[in-house]
Amino acid sequence: MKTRSIDELPGPRGLPVVGNLLQIDRDRMHVTAERWSRTYGDYFRFRIGPRWIVAVANPETIAAMLRDRPDGFHRSQRLSAIAGDFGFNGVFSANGDAWRRQRPMVMAGFDPGHIKTYFPALVKVTGRFAGRWQRAAAAGEAIDLQADLMRYTVDVTAGLAFGADINTLESDQDVIQQHLDKVLPALFRRLFSPFPPWFRSPKDWTLPGHLQALQRAVQNFIAQARARITADPALREHPTNLIEAMIVARDNPASGLDDGDVAGNVLTMLLAGEDTTANTLAWMIYLLHRHPEALARAREEVGGRRIEKYEQAAALPFIEACINETMRLKPVAPILMLQSTPDTVVADIETPAKTLFMCLMRAGATDERRFPDAHTFDPARWLEGSMRGTSASSPKRVAMPFGAGPRLCPGRYLAMLEMKMVMAMLLAEFEIEAVSGDAREQLAFTMAPVGLKLRLRAR
Repeated sequence: MKTRSIDELPGPRGLPVVGNLLQIDRDRMHVTAERWSRTYGDYFRFRIGPRWIVAVANPETIAAMLRDRPDGFHRSQRLSAIAGDFGFNGVFSANGDAWRRQRPMVMAGFDPGHIKTYFPALVKVTGRFAGRWQRAAAAGEAIDLQADLMRYTVDVTAGLAFGADINTLESDQDVIQQHLDKVLPALFRRLFSPFPPWFRSPKDWTLPGHLQALQRAVQNFIAQARARITADPALREHPTNLIEAMIVARDNPASGLDDGDVAGNVLTMLLAGEDTTANTLAWMIYLLHRHPEALARAREEVGGRRIEKYEQAAALPFIEACINETMRLKPVAPILMLQSTPDTVVADIETPAKTLFMCLMRAGATDERRFPDAHTFDPARWLEGSMRGTSASSPKRVAMPFGAGPRLCPGRYLAMLEMKMVMAMLLAEFEIEAVSGDAREQLAFTMAPVGLKLRLRAR
């Protein structure tokens, strides 16, 4: 196969020193990169300050790169350094041996069996969520959609992973969210800053206080879990949640884990559990409201009842199709940054070690060559027997919202269940009167709709 060098790749013309920095709106970087892919093709390059970035829009190539982790590709060194500085260098941002040590422990905490055991508590949290929206509907109040969804996802994550009932849904304060909400945007700003990672912008001046508050919360979760293990030594053989499993593993000298690994993964789970699922739900409610036929079909499938038994969640194929279609059109991670470990070849491109790649996760999933009517919200395309002509053997190999390969998202089972629980509750108990706000895509590590307000009427 004939190869080419990175220098031969096309790309937008930049300026001396700053490169393409002034052409990029950081809040919509993904949109700019997707537009460039339509001009320059599946492989191009651009520059932010001194850093060259190779963009990849071909889903087959992206899938191959994701499968070649952690040996061929890993998280960027810059991301790992910033995450370490922030205090949450857990399984998400760790590389190499550190990732290998942590991954089995985290995967075990989010496997389907563990989630099934936790299910009664999930029903309880969903009931609290229904009560919150019932009160808002009765008062005629507009609901800050993302903020409420994030309360729900944080409560679920804290319960499943840490055995903590923090109950932000019934609190009148923003509690832990007011600190969590500052971390990922700050990480994103620093990740794509043209300045060195240690540079602090004015927006970061308040960040240390938020990080300190989160670290206090994390240490409290760890202290509570240690107290439970001390009171019931049987938990060392049969831990009931992720944090107990991490503490037991950390206390085994052969594990190679330390206190920092435990604290880093606790904070990682809180951050990951808040943004991703909540943003997907917000996009899904917005899209269903704009497509009444799909909304009516989803409501009919739910049949006027919440999910109260674990097996009910598997009996909602159209709701699951709506989730998949939402993640195809509005992936919360539209870009994924990777760095090559050894010298390698990507497609036909000779790639030196430490080359920085930006994988455009939505480009293939909205390509007419792979999905007919690719920009149309059509959940039925995901139903068995209804999927029409994608060039891949499976549409999920083109749309990869949870990634692929060894670093596939460990929380995917929980995320799908949470989304089904919320949508069944919403469609069974409420009419959606309005979803207002411009729904502009804003990227701050994850992609969220801006300023959505929800108005409900009890059924």
